Amino acid sequence: MFPTASGGASFSVTLPNEAATARFAMDVAAALEPGDLVTLSGDLGAGKTTFARALIRYLAGDDTVEVPSPTFTLIQSYELPRFLLVHADFYRLSGTAELAELGFEDMPEETVVLLEWPDRAAGFLPPDRVDITFTLAPQSGPESRNVRVVGYGAFSARVERMTQMRAFLDESGFGDAPRRRMVGDASTRIFERLTSDGQKTVLMNAPRRPDGPPVRDGKPYSAIAHLAEDIVAYVALAQGLRDRNLSAPTILQADLDRGLLIMEDLGDDRIVEGDPPAPIAARYEAAVDLLVSLHRRKLPERLPVAPHVEYRLPYYDIEAFLIEAELLLDWYLVSADVPVRGGVREEFITLWREALEPAIEAPATWVLRDFHSPNLLWLPGRENVARIGLLDFQDALMGPGVYDVASLLQDARVDVPESLEVALLSRYARARLYDQRFDAAAFARLYATLAAQRATKILGIFARLDRRDGKPQYLRHMPRLLRYLQRSLAHPDLAALKDWYAAHVLPRDGL
Repeated sequence: MFPTASGGASFSVTLPNEAATARFAMDVAAALEPGDLVTLSGDLGAGKTTFARALIRYLAGDDTVEVPSPTFTLIQSYELPRFLLVHADFYRLSGTAELAELGFEDMPEETVVLLEWPDRAAGFLPPDRVDITFTLAPQSGPESRNVRVVGYGAFSARVERMTQMRAFLDESGFGDAPRRRMVGDASTRIFERLTSDGQKTVLMNAPRRPDGPPVRDGKPYSAIAHLAEDIVAYVALAQGLRDRNLSAPTILQADLDRGLLIMEDLGDDRIVEGDPPAPIAARYEAAVDLLVSLHRRKLPERLPVAPHVEYRLPYYDIEAFLIEAELLLDWYLVSADVPVRGGVREEFITLWREALEPAIEAPATWVLRDFHSPNLLWLPGRENVARIGLLDFQDALMGPGVYDVASLLQDARVDVPESLEVALLSRYARARLYDQRFDAAAFARLYATLAAQRATKILGIFARLDRRDGKPQYLRHMPRLLRYLQRSLAHPDLAALKDWYAAHVLPRDGL
C-alpha cells in the first residue's frame, strides 16, 4: 500500500432516484480499467451499496445478479466479463492489521475493488483512485442523494473525462441511452454501444493523443510516423469514404475538441469465422474489390471536415516507413535480449531505405493503413463493395495503395493460406491490368516489400505491447508474422534484406 495522495479533478451531482443512480453507475463503469480502486464514502443508508449493486449488475450485464452488502462477510468477489471485482466493506474492521488477514494486499493486480468505509484504511490507500461520497438529500426527495466524485493521482484525468462524456451524451440527446463497453484491441480509444429507442449507435471516446518523448530530431514517434493526433482525421476520412459510396460509419454527433463521436453502428459481422478465426474467401474477395475500386480513382489529399475546416492527409514518406521498421530493433530484438550493436542498425536502415524507394515513387492514393480483418465488417444488406464496412482509418496517409493489399492478405491476427493470398493477389492484379499506371511486375515487388515492412513493424508493436503495456496476448501472433515475413523476403529483389534477417532475426526463431 502507498501513502494517501492529494485530490485532483472533482465534480458533484444530485441523483434524484434509483434510475439516476443506475445511470451514474454506468458512467463510472465506463471509466473503469483493470486494477482500479473505487472508494465509497458516506453514512449508513446514504446509498453506497445501492450504487455498488447497480455498478456490478451493469458490468455483469445481468440485472438479476445477487449483490448482498458485504458488511458481515467484509469481502464479496465477482467474476465479471472484463475483470475480477471485489466489493469490500471495512465498517467492522477494528484496525489496519486486519487487512493482511483478509488477503486484501494479495489480490491479483488487475482486480477492481469497490471499497466501502475507506477511512478504516486511512494512510494505506494507493495514490491512484477515485472516491465517491454519498450524502442524503431529503429536501429533494426521499430517494435523492448528493454525490461528490474526486479523482486522485492518475484517476484525476478520467474523472474529468467522465464529466465531458456525460455532458456530450446529454447535449446530443443520448443521455438516457444504456451504454455497453465494446471489446477493444490494441487501440487507446474506447468504444461503447448505445441503445436508444431500439436503435444502436457507437460512442467513440478518443481524447487528443499526447506527444510521447522525442525520438529523432526533437520529434516523437507519432509525429514521424504521422499518427492522427485527434478525431478530425477520422471525421474527414469517414465522410470522404462515404462520398465514394463506401461503407464508413455515418457521424451523427461530434465534439472535435474533446474527441467524442456518436456514429452509425455497422454491427459485428466479420469477414472471418471460427476459433481461431479463418478468412471467409467471398468476403475477402469483396475487400479486395473495394481496394481496386478505391485505387482506380484519383483521390484528393485534402478533405472537408466542417465549415472552414479541412484535413490534409500526410504523405507516407521514407522517414515514416523507416521509423516503423525500426520498431523491430527497438522492441522485438531487445525484448529477446538480442543486442543491436555496431553497424547493425545502420545496415538495416540502409537496406530498407533502398528497398522502399519504389514505394516513395509509386502513384499516391489513400492508404487506410489498418485494412485488415479486425477493422472490416460484413454488411450483407448492401451491394457490391459497400458490403464491406470500414473502421479504424484515422491514420490514413497518401501513399502506395498496395500497402493495404498487404495488410489484408498478410493479416497479423489471421492465418491467410498462401493459396488464398495468391488467388486474391491475382484478382487485384487482373482488375488493375487495364489501368494505364499499373505495372504488374512493379506491383509484385512492391507488395513483397511492403508486406515485409509491415510484418517488421508489427513484430515490434506486439513486442512493445507485451514489454511496455503488459499485454502478452499479442505474442501468440509472432510465429504467424515471422512466416509472413519469410514468405515476403523470398522475392528475388529483397535478397539483401533476406540475408540481414537471416543473420539477425530468423535463426533465433527457428524459421
